[in-house]
Amino acid sequence: MTALTNRQFLLAKRPVGPATRDTFTYQQVAVGEPAAGQILVKNEYLSLDPAMRGWMNEGKSYIPPVAIGEVMRALGVGQVIASSNPGFAVGDYVNGALGVQDYFLGEPRGFYKVDPKLAPLPRYLSALGMTGMTAYFALLDVGAPKAGDTVVLSGAAGAVGSIAGQIAKLKGCRVVGIAGGQDKCKFLIDELGFDGAIDYKSEDVQAGLKRECPKGVDVYFDNVGGDILDAVLSRLNFKARVVICGAISQYNNKEAVKGPANYLSLLVNRARMEGFVVMDYAAQFAEAGREMAGWMATGQLKSKEDIVEGLETFPETLGKLFSGENFGKLVLKV
Repeated sequence: MTALTNRQFLLAKRPVGPATRDTFTYQQVAVGEPAAGQILVKNEYLSLDPAMRGWMNEGKSYIPPVAIGEVMRALGVGQVIASSNPGFAVGDYVNGALGVQDYFLGEPRGFYKVDPKLAPLPRYLSALGMTGMTAYFALLDVGAPKAGDTVVLSGAAGAVGSIAGQIAKLKGCRVVGIAGGQDKCKFLIDELGFDGAIDYKSEDVQAGLKRECPKGVDVYFDNVGGDILDAVLSRLNFKARVVICGAISQYNNKEAVKGPANYLSLLVNRARMEGFVVMDYAAQFAEAGREMAGWMATGQLKSKEDIVEGLETFPETLGKLFSGENFGKLVLKV
């Protein structure tokens, strides 16, 4: 094989506040050959997710933090170009933790094959990937929506929120999305079929909730935390369910995370708030993927990817997640 050069972003330090370019070390190294059990993958698309900010922090979490000096963790899809693993052949396309780099070399732990003939590769990082699994199980298992329920989602035009909202519509719910900007709110209603939208950038969220949810909220799918979580807690119905999928407004805090002031609404309404981690459902991914693919094939489920080109743009592109610039699932084309 011709000698290959691998561009990599390594975690240089644990950021306080937003991650910036100096949070990472950029380097170029030679690519080796796969040892027994290993594969070499040419990375094509990388998934950029809010969870990546949490992976940079030291401390107990649902997954070990990225170590200082280690390639920044990222899920991705790519093509096997060399293999010493009998389970993967040259030419296979795979989904796995490829890292922020041009090439992955190592054991394919947790990797699985994908077919670019059935769907574009970026789709396996959005609706047909971990993003879709997150939306599916967080909404259906933790949120447990019933036909006729009012379901509110924050980060509704983002990767997970946009899919979870569509699934709620498929289940016969009234769906209201909270998003930033008129274009995103218009997209939720006109393209995804949401019943209502609240633009947190141009209106008071509490007033928007009164307008769009006059009978209260049965399920709240939270991707944001902070003030928006507090606003929705004040509108909960009896036995409401609050899904804590993420809290992107808090990830770059330099002080302690802001907790909900209106949490007594859970007591008054006998409601529950429950956290969610998608890997708890790994054994059911294949079954859910088949159902999601069926919905997409019939046009009942749409997926929007925001694709940015160039591995070298990684630090700045990651920042789009926290400024609200991304529109749909943020994907980096290597």
